[in-house]
Amino acid sequence: MLADLLADLFGIASKNVKINYDQYSLNSLNGFFETEDGEFFFKFHQEEGEEAMSGEYYRADILARAGLPVDQAVHMSVLPGEQILVYRRRRDPRFSDVLRALDLADDAAARERAVAAEAALSAKVVTVYEQSLHPITPEEAAAEPINRLFFERLIDPPTGEFPGGRLKSFYVGQDFTFPGVTLGWEEFSRARFVVNGVAYQRSVGDLFAAAHQRLNPLRLADAGGVVAHGDAHNANVWYTEADGAAELSFFDPAFAGENVPTLLAEVKTTFHNILAHPLWLYDPDAVAERYSAEARYADGVLSVETNWALTPVRRDLLRLKAEASWKPLLTLLKARGMLPADWREVIRLGLFLCPTLVMNLRAGAARHNPVSSLIGLANAVRVGSEPDGTDFMSEFFDAMTPD
Repeated sequence: MLADLLADLFGIASKNVKINYDQYSLNSLNGFFETEDGEFFFKFHQEEGEEAMSGEYYRADILARAGLPVDQAVHMSVLPGEQILVYRRRRDPRFSDVLRALDLADDAAARERAVAAEAALSAKVVTVYEQSLHPITPEEAAAEPINRLFFERLIDPPTGEFPGGRLKSFYVGQDFTFPGVTLGWEEFSRARFVVNGVAYQRSVGDLFAAAHQRLNPLRLADAGGVVAHGDAHNANVWYTEADGAAELSFFDPAFAGENVPTLLAEVKTTFHNILAHPLWLYDPDAVAERYSAEARYADGVLSVETNWALTPVRRDLLRLKAEASWKPLLTLLKARGMLPADWREVIRLGLFLCPTLVMNLRAGAARHNPVSSLIGLANAVRVGSEPDGTDFMSEFFDAMTPD
């Protein structure tokens, strides 16, 4: 079928077409094929209701013109349902694979190279933000493809019904099975989380409702717009090592734009490259073998105890993200009078939607088990809600707050 699609779209006579097993491709498919002209890598993305959505996919030229390192596809199709990119095959690892190896076996020298490569890329990205930050209209904000990753997964796109889309199909009316307790949606959505003794102010239901209101694209123009990749998770980033150093470069800019609402620009990279790890989002079977999690429910409170924690490389990357990406960006917004008073709320709600709507986190619904489901949903609340007191996320937000 893929060979026929390549022939139909691009006139390519392909052979040895292979589909990769890829735990990071949650909404896409990728693999390799050969032709008389060499070896190629393909990737295509599919989103529910994409035929009714506005905007175009795959605008690598936007990033290239801005001066960001990005692979250009040799063939691409932007047709709904047939949105596919074809690249010359590279032998470099993806940054996601490099970091996973460091999660499993830390190596100080390799970690230092990886973090230095991330720092160099962050500097380039922040420079583009500085050069491209500009006022945008609500209509321009709403036209950006990045909204498909956030608001449009909360609703039924053709009708605007809320709850709809992935939120409704994944969670509403379903059961949630954790080690120690099973809850229905009504109880679970209203439960107040206490994770390792820290209480959180908002329930899952509260966070989804708040995201529906505040992440409405028509409300996201208040912080202006920037040129951004928008979905630069590390499975979309090449890692090229030479002479004891490493460089990073983007590919698959499916949600790139020139008017990306500024406070959403770094959200996906923050969550999917740091907080989704180690293991729990992408390797639920492995997380159940390495970590523990237990739940108790009483009087509307879901108490969670878990030994899951960020690994050294993810802690380094979280600190770098606060200091080298978010703080310069927020400082720039403040200096230009474009920083909304509720910026923490906007970023937190975006972070909350990253795991909950990228895949179904309920045990047994897809890939997740009771342990990974509990860790994942607890982490979603930890990133989305302010705590009573402090935790690693409140410290992260404090570190990136403009002076």
